[in-house]
Amino acid sequence: MTKLDIPFLADDISAVAKSLRVQLGAAGQPPGHCEMLNMLARSAGYRNFQHYRAQIEARDRLARPPLPAPAVDHVRLTQILRCFGPQARLARWPSKFSHQEPCLWVLWSRIPARRTFTEREVNALLTENHDFGDHALLRRELVDHGMMVRAVDCSAYRRVERQPPAEALALIRLLADAGGRTGARADARARAG
Repeated sequence: MTKLDIPFLADDISAVAKSLRVQLGAAGQPPGHCEMLNMLARSAGYRNFQHYRAQIEARDRLARPPLPAPAVDHVRLTQILRCFGPQARLARWPSKFSHQEPCLWVLWSRIPARRTFTEREVNALLTENHDFGDHALLRRELVDHGMMVRAVDCSAYRRVERQPPAEALALIRLLADAGGRTGARADARARAG
């Protein structure tokens, strides 16, 4: 096991001294190494040394600069967008495997979170969001890609809460904007006509 250098920080040294005096008096005999670490941590306001160590490590992790966001391949995104129609519905199932997953993320984003659905309800949701008439393929692919889970008897389905990849998020945003503009145009035409 590697040795970790963990600094000891306390807001009030007087409180640390008082707490250590009380703890050492109650111990009756000289404490061992681990018990001394626990006493020091408790005197600084932590439950024990493990709690103190976890807090210091978490603080250090949060202090690190965030990792740069992964680059989005805009050319590939343009190719994937061709699979969607003017209403931002999936018009065709892409033949390239690398294009299928981002399309599934779009469908995933349109399934309400933290709700259980029957197979019929999932089929209806998928039918609303695609034009090529194969909701069973889409349902199966969502489950196979781990974006949905289903009961063994296929009676209940739930969306799995995960963070979509950067490319999928970009696609979801593009389609949300496109769908909103298309829907707004249709509403304006209906009011004008």
